[in-house]
Amino acid sequence: MSVVETVRGQVDGSALGRVLTHEHVFVLNEEYRRNYPESWDEEARFVDAVTRLRELKTRGIDTIVDPTVLGLGRDVARLTRINEHVDINIVVATGVYTLRDVPFLFQYHGPGTLLGGPEPMVELFERDITKGIANTGVKAAVLKCAVEDELTPGVERVMVAVAEAHKRTGAPIIVHTSPVARTGTAALDVFLRQGVSSEALLLSHSNDTADVDYLTELADSGAYLGMDRFGIDILLPFEDRVRTLATLVDKGLAERMVLSQDASCHIDWFPPGVREAALPNWRYTHIVDDVLPALRAAGVGERDIELMLVDNPRRILAGR
Repeated sequence: MSVVETVRGQVDGSALGRVLTHEHVFVLNEEYRRNYPESWDEEARFVDAVTRLRELKTRGIDTIVDPTVLGLGRDVARLTRINEHVDINIVVATGVYTLRDVPFLFQYHGPGTLLGGPEPMVELFERDITKGIANTGVKAAVLKCAVEDELTPGVERVMVAVAEAHKRTGAPIIVHTSPVARTGTAALDVFLRQGVSSEALLLSHSNDTADVDYLTELADSGAYLGMDRFGIDILLPFEDRVRTLATLVDKGLAERMVLSQDASCHIDWFPPGVREAALPNWRYTHIVDDVLPALRAAGVGERDIELMLVDNPRRILAGR
């Protein structure tokens, strides 16, 4: 069995247990936080994160994948401190989160830019995976990128860099997609052209749609579907998410799906209290407390649940 890198070091793939494959601990604008420190209470956020993750552990979840990368406020040193107080595996990622342009840091050097030269992102991603992040010794185990409404040149450049880092390291790729814009198809096209196997791809946020034909097409390609937006009912109601997933299981596609919520302890995209009021189910424990009972009531069996929470995540993470 392959080993998987986590915040606490290497874990045998067989010991990952039940896995939520797309959860954030913090989503922050670090530049804003540093310049307006009154907006952030480190100790209060630390205690809150430990409390929430401990609660998740009591629900039988053993591992989370945190795809927080550049652009979302990744701070592995903070995660390390939190993980010292929580008996849960946290898998971290490398990559760049952008929905349009590359960060200014990369705009003037790299392929096709004013100064040209090799792609600097590839070296950064490879170092995070093989040597560790920010002198913490914690190694990334997955790559992350995003394609939302359209495949812009900046987005495609990040994806090409992610593809090259994958080919050098074997790390699997998580792709933020928009099912409404059907950008899972665009992501597949880019990565297949770059020589990446579809089985190395996890197409996240696939359950923001009830379009079974679209999702079946993606799954039939060999890619995994991230049914990882449970709790964001404003985008698609809970009942529709459950019904769609149960339909895909009936079609024999449980082996191509994983479950999660894309939740976080804290996300600074919303004013205090707004997220909790508008999206009360957008929390770490929604899958165990509400989704699994609803899936069972819809006829999804225990073996299929085990596939989506244990076997498929293990195959994805240990793929290299």
